Amino acid sequence: MSRYRFFYLVKIQFLGFRYSGWQKQPGQKTLEGMLSKTLKFVLPDQEIKILGASRTDAKVSALAYVFELFVTEPIANLTSFQELLNSNLPSDIRVTQITTVDRTFNIIQSPKLKEYVYLFSFGEKNHPFCAPFMANILVPLDIGAMKTAARCFEGTHDFKAYTARIRPGTKSIRTITKCYLERNTLFTANFFPTQSYLLHIISEGFMRYQVRMIMGALMQVGKGELSIADIRESLKKEYSKTLTYVAPGSGLHLKTLKL
Repeated sequence: MSRYRFFYLVKIQFLGFRYSGWQKQPGQKTLEGMLSKTLKFVLPDQEIKILGASRTDAKVSALAYVFELFVTEPIANLTSFQELLNSNLPSDIRVTQITTVDRTFNIIQSPKLKEYVYLFSFGEKNHPFCAPFMANILVPLDIGAMKTAARCFEGTHDFKAYTARIRPGTKSIRTITKCYLERNTLFTANFFPTQSYLLHIISEGFMRYQVRMIMGALMQVGKGELSIADIRESLKKEYSKTLTYVAPGSGLHLKTLKL
């Protein structure tokens, strides 16, 4: 029988620029590692375990992420505990909500709808302060062609060309609900370039590097290295070529995660 008897769903935001993704890795600074360390400090007399809703790549950020917290003793006041946790976490991680769930809740198997956004600009070199949030492509991009190509990814397709090191049994046929590109109005700062852009992409699940490889292919379309026809061909089951360009992790943000 499990020793954990109390279960909480914790919603957080984080800037991923200085982390090697969510999952603990030996010798690496990760979000799971930082949160585990902080929780053990504020709950010194408890056994704890945390389980994230999904993995994230190095430097990827989130406006809305969730993890499940397992503890052996109840947390008396969730509001006070949230304040305590935030006061001990680094400034690039913030807890936004803590709620109670029961032992039947399964954060891994629970259906999810994820919306990622990818922030980028092109042309002139950005202010250095943009680096944690935004990819910067120094050559001209054809935004019109990229907008047309983005819509090609909507629907059910074979995305085996858009993941790293596909393994036997990997489900490469996925459905993308929405995929579109527009001018950025979500993120603002006085050091941002005059124009920047966002790719929005929504699905129940993504393979490793899938969103960044889709963005990479769109950047290649913008440079004239791939055509709209190439994108359509890449989504067919019989497509056998390898796409190799992975867009930088720092431009990717998990915007929403609905359980």
